[in-house]
Amino acid sequence: MKFSVNAIFLNLFFLQSVMNPASQQADRINKLFNYFNVAAAGMLLLVTFLIIYICIKFKQKKGDTSDPVQTSGNKKLEALMIVGPTLLLAFFFYQTIATMKGVAPDVPKNRQPDVIITGHQWWWEVDYPASNVVTANEVHLPVGKQLLMEMRSADVIHDWWVPQLGNKMDLVPGRSNYLWLNIQKPGKYIGACSEFCGAQHAWMRINVIAQNDDDFNKWLATNAKDAAQPADEIAIKGAELIQSKSCGSCHRIVGTAAISNVGPDLTHLASRQTLLTGLMENNENNLFKWISHPQEVKPGAHMPDFNLDKDSVNAIVHYLEELK
Repeated sequence: MKFSVNAIFLNLFFLQSVMNPASQQADRINKLFNYFNVAAAGMLLLVTFLIIYICIKFKQKKGDTSDPVQTSGNKKLEALMIVGPTLLLAFFFYQTIATMKGVAPDVPKNRQPDVIITGHQWWWEVDYPASNVVTANEVHLPVGKQLLMEMRSADVIHDWWVPQLGNKMDLVPGRSNYLWLNIQKPGKYIGACSEFCGAQHAWMRINVIAQNDDDFNKWLATNAKDAAQPADEIAIKGAELIQSKSCGSCHRIVGTAAISNVGPDLTHLASRQTLLTGLMENNENNLFKWISHPQEVKPGAHMPDFNLDKDSVNAIVHYLEELK
């Protein structure tokens, strides 16, 4: 069974580049990277010039059968060959340490994280502790603020990397790592888990949506609300099925009896752009396919197949489509 992926989403993914930084941290890393590029280009040009120069100057002349002059020992040249690389190494050592400290400064003892990211096989849990908001896969962040992100794992080692936003960070079971982030401009930034974490590693994408303060606060306020109540008989049936078919044993829907966090939070599922960390567009048709045959859509995912009949799936989908 094949599914088309949102073309815009794919285009955004392939356009992401470390050469197009969008955060203070990524900008510092990019500058260091450019220093290395300049040094490497200079070395390439120097070696190329010397090879060409030596080949021309010291090539055997026509009719010359004598051995070339043998020269040994040149203290000035030897000193230059030692001092030059040493100074270059010292420069890069200093710049690397300075960049590391600038990108990943120590975390103050009393500093609470602004966002907690927990990696699961194969999705991202996103927790905003100050606002009591929990969502999944789409990470909304404000621009122009120095944010502290706590990185955790619920199972195996994952790795968070959004190329335009800076450095990678491992998510390791049993410990917390921290990532500083200050995004400079609104937009959508796409990344992916960069540590092999199982069968669906390739479909553990990251979607960061950077917003100005007003838009971010509106999004936060909306997502702090309880789930919408079912508006009609089909939605009511869908809500009842979610409880009776044990969906609530894995998922959370705030304002209902579903309070688990084993699977993604569904409280505002319908407001997300994609399903299954970017595998498919978030629409009624794809949601129906996923609930009907999850192992065909994403083999190895922990979502079981409940063998629901078509009417039951339609009712659940109808209810979930109201959760905005």
